[in-house]
Amino acid sequence: MGAMEPNTMLEALIDEAGVSRAGLAAHVNRAGRARGLCLRYEHTAVARWLKGQRPRGQVPDLICEVLGHRVRRALSLDDIGMAALVGGHPPAQSSSLTGFVERATALWRSDEQQRPHLVAAPAVTGTTAVMPVWEWENPPEDTDVSRTGPQRVGPADIATLRAARAHYELMYRRAGGIATRSRIVGFLNAETAPLLRGGYSDAMGRQLHRATGALVAVAGICAYDSDAHGLAQRYFHQALRLAKASGDRGLGGYVIALLVNQSLFLADFRQSVAFAEAALRAAGRDITPALAADLHAMQAKAYAHLGDGPGALRCIRRAESEAERIRPGREPDETGYVQPGLVNVQVAEALLRLGDLPAAREHAAAAVRTPAHDRGRVHRLAMLTTIELRQGEADRAAVTAAEMAERARGMESQRLRDRLRAVRGHLVASGSAEAARAADLVDGALRVPL
Repeated sequence: MGAMEPNTMLEALIDEAGVSRAGLAAHVNRAGRARGLCLRYEHTAVARWLKGQRPRGQVPDLICEVLGHRVRRALSLDDIGMAALVGGHPPAQSSSLTGFVERATALWRSDEQQRPHLVAAPAVTGTTAVMPVWEWENPPEDTDVSRTGPQRVGPADIATLRAARAHYELMYRRAGGIATRSRIVGFLNAETAPLLRGGYSDAMGRQLHRATGALVAVAGICAYDSDAHGLAQRYFHQALRLAKASGDRGLGGYVIALLVNQSLFLADFRQSVAFAEAALRAAGRDITPALAADLHAMQAKAYAHLGDGPGALRCIRRAESEAERIRPGREPDETGYVQPGLVNVQVAEALLRLGDLPAAREHAAAAVRTPAHDRGRVHRLAMLTTIELRQGEADRAAVTAAEMAERARGMESQRLRDRLRAVRGHLVASGSAEAARAADLVDGALRVPL
């Protein structure tokens, strides 16, 4: 067996039950006595369970009984993260929606408590990374997502979740993912988890899973922006499962676009291409022009990194033709990020990688001329600065970089910081006095630590 993983499911339930570790040990001992067992557990044993150790015999059942009584619902071994080991490996996680909801809400609770192992975990690769996409694309579908629960979910609750998604997305764009993440995770725990555990019809349940999936995707974006890649990926996988439960293929396509973007950042270019293909194939007619344009543009970047010029140019043409079909007002809220100029800056990046500087410059300049929110504007100005420096126009690049540094002030984003640092290095290397002054402005934007 490999290294044990922390039992976040059990941790979340202990927290929800409002019982201490010593208290849980005492309750388990008492429940054991009722079955004729002589148990002498203390808080140290509970600490070992939380680290991933599974107690022997009937003890896991006793833990279910004790915690289930306190949280007022029946708990399975899967719910407490102690399903029996099969051949030395944990069993495949139950794909039931109920089991998924318990695992998802356990992750939110651990994230809110700032568990260091969550933030430091790297993104998974190989089959583990591909399976959630495959499961989204293939049957079985959820035939009935209704649930009986203490709190009836209604249209007002769905409206609150949608408003929260818009609110946190705007906060992310203005202040960055690091500043926004704790807010959105707090909201997921306080407001969203009770709704998922509430009572709803199939139709209401699909709306609930859709609204939650869109909100969880933004939590993933904030984690990605904070450099917590394993955590971001887990949020994206959750959002994909929620999208499947909602029956909204377009939402699933949007979540896969977020996974494509993360794969690009992690330099897994073949996975970027494969995931984009899966989204375009499986979402079919449910994919809007904005999302199709973004997926093709990201594929172009991946092909450019793989050194496949014809593949990149083919995807650039597709991205541009889809971008021309975008009609404001006909897109869902989630694809609002595909603003005019976004495809230009993606294409500029692909062309820069292919070494076509004049065409890259043309696209980057067009992107900068188009209005954008602050975050998007910083990325566009960074791209134009890089290309201007590559073309030997250091003084002009200095002017572009000065605006970039000004726009970046106040944003807490690891991604933007990486971008600013890279541009600063190029400015200094150019040897121009104007560029050196612009590099000082970038230093000013970077001065306050995150």
